[in-house]
Amino acid sequence: QVQLVESGGGLVQAGGSLRLSCAASGSIFSINVMGWYRQAPGKQRELVASCSSGGRTYYLDSAKGRFTISRDNAKNTVYLEMNNLKSEDTAVYYCKGSVASWDYGVNDYWGRGTQVTVSS
Repeated sequence: QVQLVESGGGLVQAGGSLRLSCAASGSIFSINVMGWYRQAPGKQRELVASCSSGGRTYYLDSAKGRFTISRDNAKNTVYLEMNNLKSEDTAVYYCKGSVASWDYGVNDYWGRGTQVTVSS
């Protein structure tokens, strides 16, 4: 099996920073795209940032200039550095990985999420 576990969420004041981490473990051959999604109460889940194994990145417009996604491929870990946080960034943040597994082929896996709360 493959598991993704997020960490690093919490409560922060507006203008503050947080760093999220997501570590993948299990029967992993390779990971293509890893990304961060978020879902605020009453809203649909949205892609915040993603990073391919080759380092190509994507950012939600509202995240550009404030968030930075990075990966440590040797550790099967993806990070999201979030700066100048705003109240509208409050959400549960989920990690997703497109994983090629020795046992299960290629599948998308999700973490359970980590809460980020920004107080104004």
